[in-house]
Amino acid sequence: MSSYAAVLRIPHASRTFAAALVARLSYGTVSLAMILATARATGSYAAAGVVMALFGALSVFLSPARAALVDRFGPRRALVPMASVYAGLLGVFAVAAWRPGASVWPVGAAAVAAGACTPPIGPTMRAVWGEVAPEPGLLQRAYSLDGVAEEVLFVSGPLLVGALVRWAPPAAGVVLSALLVLVGTLAFVASPVVAAVRPAPRAAKPAGSQRRVGRALLRPVAVAAGVGLALGAIDLLVVAFAGEHRHGDAVVAWVFAALSAGSAVGGLLNGAVDWRVPAGVRLPLAACGLGLALFGAGLAPGLGVLTVAVACAGFFVGPALTTAYLIADESAPPGRRTQAGAWVNTGVNAGSSGGAAAIGLVIGHAPLGLCFAFAGAAAVLAAAVSACGSSPAAPADRPAGEPAGV
Repeated sequence: MSSYAAVLRIPHASRTFAAALVARLSYGTVSLAMILATARATGSYAAAGVVMALFGALSVFLSPARAALVDRFGPRRALVPMASVYAGLLGVFAVAAWRPGASVWPVGAAAVAAGACTPPIGPTMRAVWGEVAPEPGLLQRAYSLDGVAEEVLFVSGPLLVGALVRWAPPAAGVVLSALLVLVGTLAFVASPVVAAVRPAPRAAKPAGSQRRVGRALLRPVAVAAGVGLALGAIDLLVVAFAGEHRHGDAVVAWVFAALSAGSAVGGLLNGAVDWRVPAGVRLPLAACGLGLALFGAGLAPGLGVLTVAVACAGFFVGPALTTAYLIADESAPPGRRTQAGAWVNTGVNAGSSGGAAAIGLVIGHAPLGLCFAFAGAAAVLAAAVSACGSSPAAPADRPAGEPAGV
């Protein structure tokens, strides 16, 4: 049976993965750095919120289009210009926001432009995993390892920014983000396995085949959106729970750490199991598990029980997302893996933003237990959509000999 060590023993895999993680660490540092820099430069948290909302929206919703460019032209020809422009625009943002008293317009314009150019390093790395680890069990472990590593980056990124702003302006965190993404991307595309990824064939596919792929992608994207909705809601709900029970803000970080730890453990265990149950069956089950854990969190009488319930919810997040990426990969036509993965990414991020916004409107008008139930219901509804969805794309859409999935 394949192991995580076997994943890293794939020729050039460790080097390529390390470079991608350096570039992706930028996404763990940039959000907090931009919020702090904008608030300090303009003196307005409202302006910081608007700027980050626009940056995030363009970054998320244009992700499939940018991934399509990677599929069409290849990682080297697409990612290097994207990362260079993105890093340059972050530099412009940092200059505009370096000192207090800046106008919100140049700061906001640079942030919006940067959001439109965010390079899809994560989806491209997952497409590379699909090329170098074609055996289903090995690919499952590669995706699990990738997801856990990404979770660690998004936890450690804000900590890195917090340490940096102790002795430098917040805009220095944006400069750091620009350097990380540029250096990491250049090292990533220099890898021989990335160079071997060829652009997608230009020949048009039959309309029926395109429709089958679209229906197959509906399942993983729906679950990703449901997981994102639940995660976006959890952030606000935990803060509200701590305030309602008169705990300090410091305890919130421990609950979030429990969520991340649960996700990491669940992701690693999911990757280590030699599953006999098809991915299409596991996907709705993982989403259902997340929803039920959130129902339980709504019944928590105190912070200790809430922390355990949130950790249990996290336990299903890693498996749900890993399985969603696997199904998206098996549904993708040849040469379209990056774009398929980007749609799952978009579902998670868009769902997270929508969940935070929706629960923010409800949280002051309904008991917290009911709000947790709403968040759990989003995950269960996504599970139902996945369970009722169509099967993955027909094997005929793939070249002979290519695996149909786990």
